[in-house]
Amino acid sequence: MIQKLKQRSFKYFILLVICLLLPLIGFFVYATRFQTGFFAFLTLALLINILLLSLFFHRLKNRRSLLKLQREEFSEKANVLKVDLENEVAAIAAFRRKIVTYSQLKVFVEKLSLCLTQEDSAHMLCREVGRFFEQADATVVVYVLDAATGELAIVSSEANQHPVNVKSKRGDVFDRWIMQNMQPLYLEDTKNDFRFDQDKVEEEQTRPVRSVLSVPLAIHAKLVGILRLDSPEPAKFHKEDLRFLKAIGDVAAVAIENAQLYDKVEDLAIRDSLTGLYLRRYLAERLQEELARHLRRDKPVAFLILDLDHFKQYNDSFGHAAGDLVLRHMAALMRRHFSTPGNLLCRYGGEEFCVVLPECSKEEAMALAKSFVALVESEAVTLRREKTPVTVSVGVAVFPSDGRTKEELIQKADHALYEAKRKGRNCACAA
Repeated sequence: MIQKLKQRSFKYFILLVICLLLPLIGFFVYATRFQTGFFAFLTLALLINILLLSLFFHRLKNRRSLLKLQREEFSEKANVLKVDLENEVAAIAAFRRKIVTYSQLKVFVEKLSLCLTQEDSAHMLCREVGRFFEQADATVVVYVLDAATGELAIVSSEANQHPVNVKSKRGDVFDRWIMQNMQPLYLEDTKNDFRFDQDKVEEEQTRPVRSVLSVPLAIHAKLVGILRLDSPEPAKFHKEDLRFLKAIGDVAAVAIENAQLYDKVEDLAIRDSLTGLYLRRYLAERLQEELARHLRRDKPVAFLILDLDHFKQYNDSFGHAAGDLVLRHMAALMRRHFSTPGNLLCRYGGEEFCVVLPECSKEEAMALAKSFVALVESEAVTLRREKTPVTVSVGVAVFPSDGRTKEELIQKADHALYEAKRKGRNCACAA
């Protein structure tokens, strides 16, 4: 548009010059050839032309200034439009990313809602967070808060979609900071942050950690756990990543709490509320599985039935509350003595208990049974401020030598228990 205005002004200027010069040239020729006195009129005409040209030049100069201002104004408007266009493009791109992100979150929530147990929820959380951030060297860790001890406990840890062993099972200085402040934590470089004592950080570190993204998993200001993402490289994450992780954490906190409630309900369904040991119906399911598994591997399984001697006397002498105390004492000793991973401890009914010992021979089972009888006898129970001795009888049977089915094994162990009773109690007998 400005170029067109320039061209139009130039055309008007040429036209004006021609219109003024052509008559002057004609007057000059007429004066030199025919009448010399006409030069006075020619001089006046020249003065008038000079005046007109001066006025036109002044007007042309003003027009050029105006055109320059218009050009600068149009240039400024073009720059503003360019910036607005760039902002619009960036906003559209950000909006598209948000659509993709929230669609991923929708799928993530659907997957997480299908997990019932705490362990499954934590594994799913680690796997999906790893996919979201796609950092090959980043480690995703999920901690839950143990309500009994008030300490963190690691549930799942993965790096690059594979499980990793994190030695700080109870968390480190960064996790304790989140527990105390109940706020998300973003660290570009752990070695350059004034909030943490570098000597203490280096002392606690069992693996290289330079970048940290971590959010508390909380519901109504109640801490459920911590979701953490860290990397051995500095400046690996951005603040926008922290906002995204916070959104994931809000969903994950509800899922973890629901999973914990589900685990509690499941636990109540299979555990005795008084002793905390497994119930008889759970024993029936697990024992059948263990026998089938050990039969395929050609390994023995020991089965022990334990019965408190003269249990009725505790109830008659001290009341049923004292009997419950003796039962809890018995369960605590069993957990202490048969503490090998894989052992199954159950309350069989009343004052009877049972223990399943995988890959345990009859000689090993008898040694454990006899040492447990001695342990129970040495650990007296205080009932109404009175030290009261407790004894137990044990029957031992081993699969497959004593029985090749669940029923046969239980029956042989029960017969061995009666044999121990006939021998005077406070002893162990084998089938």
